[in-house]
Amino acid sequence: MLDNNKIKLGISQIGWTNDDMPDLGKENTFEQTISEIALAGFKASEVGAKYPDDPAVLKKAMDLRGLTICNSWFSTFLITKPYEEVEKDFIKQLDFLKAVGADVIGVSEQSHSIQGRLDQPIWEGKYVMNEDEWKMLADGLNKLGKAAKDKGMKLTFHHHMGTVVQTEEEIDRFMDLVDPEYVFLLFDSGHLSFAGIDPAKILKKYISRVRHIHLKDIRQTLADKSKAEHWSFLKGVREGVFTVPGDGDVDFEPLFKIVAESGYAGWLVVEAEQDPAKANPLEYAIKARKYIAEKTGL
Repeated sequence: MLDNNKIKLGISQIGWTNDDMPDLGKENTFEQTISEIALAGFKASEVGAKYPDDPAVLKKAMDLRGLTICNSWFSTFLITKPYEEVEKDFIKQLDFLKAVGADVIGVSEQSHSIQGRLDQPIWEGKYVMNEDEWKMLADGLNKLGKAAKDKGMKLTFHHHMGTVVQTEEEIDRFMDLVDPEYVFLLFDSGHLSFAGIDPAKILKKYISRVRHIHLKDIRQTLADKSKAEHWSFLKGVREGVFTVPGDGDVDFEPLFKIVAESGYAGWLVVEAEQDPAKANPLEYAIKARKYIAEKTGL
């Protein structure tokens, strides 16, 4: 059982509308999305493209439904753009998130990423950083992480399929290089499982440095098919590689046990990018909520 006083449960809006493929869920409005998130029993969401840019407007809409914002995605380009340019955008997003009640920002290094390319198989052509690029990434994130800490926020780094930090070796190297005072891990069970990595092994190793958790499930037969048939990451999303916890093949019980024993305090966020025409967002949100309640008591 997990401690309700330490751990809060949110869900990503990506099951309602996909920011990378806006035709998926184009019919779902911001108001419908957050109303259904509240109806399904969650306490927060992350920020989506349809969410208001004005923090006062967004906060009022969330407050009306007893919700808060817990995080947002932020793309860094630390090895391909000037640091100052990245920092300027980062600070702007930090200030926005703090204004709407979040204390975490989820960063993913998108230089050379193949995750958003429809014509690029996700298992082929992934960029591998050289020594200088590893140093640029770590140094840049350490500086951004300090800027976040100075504002009372935490920078969490999202390992992700198709990016420069995907494999177990890359995650280990990343964690060795960054400053644990300023840079934390955003743990994602689905991206690890998709990459063929045991999520329990990574979570147990780094739980003391994890500050945000994505609960993402995968359908292993479709993950295998995506590799065999050379699908892009986005085709995998369309075809249903990902789903909510309890509906796929990830074993979440060891993960919940590690979280419970660690004293982790923060958000658990259900994240499952699917085609809402195939996987009704409210139905799947309720399914995830019931599964997590059964397994954790949350």
